[in-house]
Amino acid sequence: MSRSVLVTGGNRGIGRAIAEAFLAQGDAVAVTSRSGDAPEGAFAVPCEVTDPESVEAAFAAVEAHQGPVEILVANAGITRDTLVLRMTEDDWASVIDTNLSGSFRVAKRAAKGMLRLRRGRIIFISSVVGLLGSPGQVNYAASKAGLVGMARSLARELGSRSITANVVAPGFIETDMTAVLPEEQQAAYKDQIPLGRMGSTEEIASAVTWLAADNTGYVTGAVIPVDGGLGMGH
Repeated sequence: MSRSVLVTGGNRGIGRAIAEAFLAQGDAVAVTSRSGDAPEGAFAVPCEVTDPESVEAAFAAVEAHQGPVEILVANAGITRDTLVLRMTEDDWASVIDTNLSGSFRVAKRAAKGMLRLRRGRIIFISSVVGLLGSPGQVNYAASKAGLVGMARSLARELGSRSITANVVAPGFIETDMTAVLPEEQQAAYKDQIPLGRMGSTEEIASAVTWLAADNTGYVTGAVIPVDGGLGMGH
């Protein structure tokens, strides 16, 4: 049966690949974005995850279009990379508010409908950086690490209603952002990865759809690394 799926930041990169993977399975997929762009077949909803009223309006639109959200993928995120002594209050606050607080806002709103349904899947897109740390990314790493605590707390809080909460932690993935990096920098990254290559957005999407499958309902509070072995042990 077709399920109601919402992917935040689903207009490009990893989020777009996730939305396309659910569409390929026949699910009803909505994506939020600032641009209004969406994969073919998806329902595009404008949403600013830093604004609670915008989040409420987006969920109302999705519910009117395809019913209550059964699967939420909290993927929307930004970076403001710089060394800590140069990091401004705004650099810190904007990343935390979008990546961490934004995920809280959409998860809280999705949980409202899932509790009524007595089922649901919440999947946060974190990063290997949130587990390993990275110079110049104190704000980003903190925001992505926070998703682990959020997911595990939600797993305990909502589990009795058959709602799972999990985290997918991508490593270095081939996207438009990594494609513009100098070749020597890309080679340096690959040298750190046991598999010796960057991952694909489709490989992240496969982990997400697996967590949302009917036969993985007993997996909750988990962190699934999809990083070529870069962050093993975490």
